[in-house]
Amino acid sequence: MMRKKSISASKASLVLFLCQMISALEVPLDLSQPPTITQQSPKDYIVDPRENIVIQCEAKGKPPPSFSWTRNGTHFDIDKDAQVTMKPNSGTLVINIMNGGKAEAYEGVYQCTARNERGAAISNNIVIRPSRSPLWTKEKLEPNQVREGDSLVLHCRPPVGLPPPIIFWMDNAFQRLPQSERVSQGLNGDLYFSNVQPEDTREDYICYARFNHTQTIQQKQPISVKVFSTKPVTERQPVLLTPTGSTSTKVELRGNVLLLECIAAGLPTPVIRWIKEGGELPANRTFFENFKKTLKIIDVSEADSGNYKCIARNILGSAHHVISVTVKAAPYWITAPRNLVLSPGEDGTLICRANGNPKPNISWLANGVPIAIAPEDPSRKVDGDTIIFSHVQERSSAVYQCNASNEYGYLLANAFVNVLAEPPRILTSANKLYQVISDSPALLDCAYFGSPKPEIEWFKGVKGSILRGNEYIFHDNGTLEIPVAQKDSTGTYTCVARNELGKIQNEVQLEVKDPTMIIKQPEYKVVQRYGQVSFECIIKHDSTLLPAVIWLKDNDELPDDERFLVGKDNLTIMNVTDRDDGTYTCIVNTTLDSVSASAVLTVVARPNPPFDLELTGQLERSVELSWIPGDENNSPITNFVIEYEDGLHEPGVWHYQTEVPGTQTTVQLKLSPYVNYSFRVIAVNEIGRSQPSEPSEQYLTKSANPDENPSNVQGIGSEPDNLVITWESLKGFQSNGPGLQYKVSWRQKDVDDEWTSVIVANVSKYIVSGTPTFVPYEIKVQALNDLGYAPEPSEVIGHSGEDLPMVAPGNVQVHVVNSTLAKVHWDPVPLKTVRGHLQGYKVYYWKVQSLSRRSRRHVEKKILTFRGNKTFGMLPGLEPYSSYKLNVRVVNGKGEGPASPDKVFKTPEGVPSSPSFLKITNPTLDSLTLEWGSPTHPNGVLTSYILKFQPINNTHELGPLVEIRIPANESSLILKNLNYSTRYKFYFNAQTSVGSGSQITEEAVTIMDEGKMAMASRQVDIATQGWFIGLMCAVALLILILLIVCFIRRNKGGKYPVKEKEDAHADPEIQPMKEDDGTFGEYSDAEDHKPLKKGSRTPSDRTVKKEDSDDSLVDYGEGVNGQFNEDGSFIGQYSGKKEKEPAEGNESSEAPSPVNAMNSFV
Repeated sequence: MMRKKSISASKASLVLFLCQMISALEVPLDLSQPPTITQQSPKDYIVDPRENIVIQCEAKGKPPPSFSWTRNGTHFDIDKDAQVTMKPNSGTLVINIMNGGKAEAYEGVYQCTARNERGAAISNNIVIRPSRSPLWTKEKLEPNQVREGDSLVLHCRPPVGLPPPIIFWMDNAFQRLPQSERVSQGLNGDLYFSNVQPEDTREDYICYARFNHTQTIQQKQPISVKVFSTKPVTERQPVLLTPTGSTSTKVELRGNVLLLECIAAGLPTPVIRWIKEGGELPANRTFFENFKKTLKIIDVSEADSGNYKCIARNILGSAHHVISVTVKAAPYWITAPRNLVLSPGEDGTLICRANGNPKPNISWLANGVPIAIAPEDPSRKVDGDTIIFSHVQERSSAVYQCNASNEYGYLLANAFVNVLAEPPRILTSANKLYQVISDSPALLDCAYFGSPKPEIEWFKGVKGSILRGNEYIFHDNGTLEIPVAQKDSTGTYTCVARNELGKIQNEVQLEVKDPTMIIKQPEYKVVQRYGQVSFECIIKHDSTLLPAVIWLKDNDELPDDERFLVGKDNLTIMNVTDRDDGTYTCIVNTTLDSVSASAVLTVVARPNPPFDLELTGQLERSVELSWIPGDENNSPITNFVIEYEDGLHEPGVWHYQTEVPGTQTTVQLKLSPYVNYSFRVIAVNEIGRSQPSEPSEQYLTKSANPDENPSNVQGIGSEPDNLVITWESLKGFQSNGPGLQYKVSWRQKDVDDEWTSVIVANVSKYIVSGTPTFVPYEIKVQALNDLGYAPEPSEVIGHSGEDLPMVAPGNVQVHVVNSTLAKVHWDPVPLKTVRGHLQGYKVYYWKVQSLSRRSRRHVEKKILTFRGNKTFGMLPGLEPYSSYKLNVRVVNGKGEGPASPDKVFKTPEGVPSSPSFLKITNPTLDSLTLEWGSPTHPNGVLTSYILKFQPINNTHELGPLVEIRIPANESSLILKNLNYSTRYKFYFNAQTSVGSGSQITEEAVTIMDEGKMAMASRQVDIATQGWFIGLMCAVALLILILLIVCFIRRNKGGKYPVKEKEDAHADPEIQPMKEDDGTFGEYSDAEDHKPLKKGSRTPSDRTVKKEDSDDSLVDYGEGVNGQFNEDGSFIGQYSGKKEKEPAEGNESSEAPSPVNAMNSFV
């Protein structure tokens, strides 16, 4: 079943579209039809008397209608009045006032009639009245003398104009007079004073009346007001100035604006409140104006009738007035008659229904004549508000008027009955293209006309079947509605209109497009002031539609500011300010749809400073501070910081006082005496701190005794016979009053002495002279000012000055732990001889001579300090096989005491350092010459040298190891019976009775066999061959590249081929050896990246092995800059200058041979 739906019941979103289609149902103008009024002047027409009067009356019809007018109910013959003309093909009258006519002469009630052979239509009764702006009547205005606090009404009484004038009050300078709850203008134009004040005295209260139609302003004579004061001013309870009495009535018409007013006198100024008895004031339609003295209700209806009460109240009482409101109604349409098109023999009705209060009377006219006296028509029958037509004929065509009237107005409507016999016609353009968005309604128009009324059918496609089903809606005006159009709804649709006189069809096209979507919407943003922010708006749309993107701020255009940058998919705001705060909307428009998305931008900043600081409740030790917070700038205030300034002692310096939560705007502050306080408040939010507020008023507290005494009291002598007493002085605000001084008291401890006291000025030191050396004293310092003393101070213990210790430590003993470490013991000195604070003991020690060299050198004393009352300590870093001396001294705050007698001790032998150098010279076929230097530090008596060597083949493999012991007095050796052209590696070290020292290594090569060299010389000299020269150049280039690579790797710390070779030649001491093989000491190159330098060496163990000791680190003393590292090794520096000593190893001056260099890169 096809669903049909009347236009009146269609969806709200389609009402406008369908209403436009209603007009398409009208009779086409090429067909005969009665007249229809299309334009007319308003019923109440007020004209400017200085301009021509134009009374409009336009109509249509077929044939075109003729026009006539009545004036005040009688025919108005325009041909007899030269000032009146009618526009061609129109009924509009033009009355020429500007050429001598007078507007007053044409006042009256006009009505237009449009007539043709099928009927007559009439206009409303048009009342013509010229506007009036009369002058003020002259009156003598007496000055108003009024007592302060009394009420006053200045009457305006403007002249009666048409329309009524607009009233306002100004002064001689044309400035509007300020109005308030106390002074305001009433609806009648009078100026009301609830109570007058001295500042109301003036002589230029002027009432003005503005007449808009004539664009003129009339001025009343100035009114003088003089207010005289009386003391005291009497307060009065409210009295209503307008309206008077306790009740009044008000009648208003439906749809108008209801204005109710109450103005009251009283002191203090009364406040007005409105209520509706037995109900609520209508929401969304109620407004308060003129400082709540006027109640305004818009678009009133009968439901707004009732009693409205205004209540005026002040602290002395109240007054009220009840206004009884009745809402009447001029006639308004329920169903207005509509044109009726019938074919011969059809039936029909005209309905005219209206309502009002009181209920209106309904009367009918036919062609402008009351239907009771109009020519009879057997096809019509009048039944109250309805005319019924039966079996109409062409002569039944006419225009009927319905008039609904009551005492408040009337309604007049024209509706024709047009009897026609016409085949169907379709008024919609052929092949019209409709475009809609997917999932939205599609409305395909098929405006038609025919008499009898045609039936409409829709088809899809050229040969499609008739459309039926719930997915379509068929409207009475021929429109096909597809409620939810889909992509497959695209195509050609055919509309067919038929009646008994014929049939016609029309095709239209429908295209369904993809909807426009915002796939990336702008998001809520919070940005700090002066920052940058961007909103995204990325869209997706149908490829055949061209979108336009518009950005709005708070539903208005973006500011014309270069800071706003609109990109393809975004909006960027640079240097954001507070004005940029708001809602930003991205709107995407196409020809078919529109989508939008919004986001809020919140601009945050540090809060504005608080203001209006006020001090209340001033007491001697407290005050209450209150303030008003500044704008928090969209970031809530978390806390307030209160600072104070002491204008008496530290002007211009602000100190922290306290802080309170951000919800608190008052604080009770504790105060100190004798301070001239000013306070300021700083607001804090997440962004930061505000600028400080303006300072509060100053508040000087009264003086009082000091509350506290000086802190950090100390007694320390600077000389053996004095005591220096020091303290931290009180700050200015701590003095609590003028004349701040200090009472300094002292007495010797544990001696039955009286206190000795002295009063000093505001200083922080006092020196007591003539004291015994280093004795304890009890000390106290008390503050006082002009009003008295502070509380009794607490006592502290100090000491008089120190002197140098008197005796040296005794019984000094030394125990040698090993060749580099010794332990020293001593007896403590008696405390009485220290004569000061015992700080510790210092051990001075120095090397007298080396026992191996029997040579003296410059004495270099070293010092170790042992804190506290220790009686032993460790001496690290000694040289083996040496003679040392030491002494011990006690230390106090004054300095060192005498030294103990020097104590001599010797260190035992140790292992020697490595030989100073090793050179290999004079290579032959089977021999090499070795030369060496003795160790720089023999650390004992050398017993021998140990030489180990072994061959190295071309694959870097090591041969058997040979060991030779050499007497200690030798410095060279010739090795014989070696293999020719062979590389050897040598390991060399010295020995004492304790053991072997560090070794050095070197490599050398014996020369080639001469017989083989001669044989090679007799062969062809290939060095002169070109191919050999080229090959050697290539080899040289390759070697150069390898050298560069090795150099780079060396700088990066990598291993080089020689290093790898030496790694391959592992230490022979860790290789398995035959029983008869000797062993070399371990050697590691001091510089792994320099293997070719002869004589380079690194001792296998540079540290002297220490004997086991149970001494802890605390047994070691402190050098001048001495300290121990984490592993316990001593890394301190000793006091005094050290002799410069030679390095442990000297490199050989012999350059490496080219053969060695070449072999290093094999």
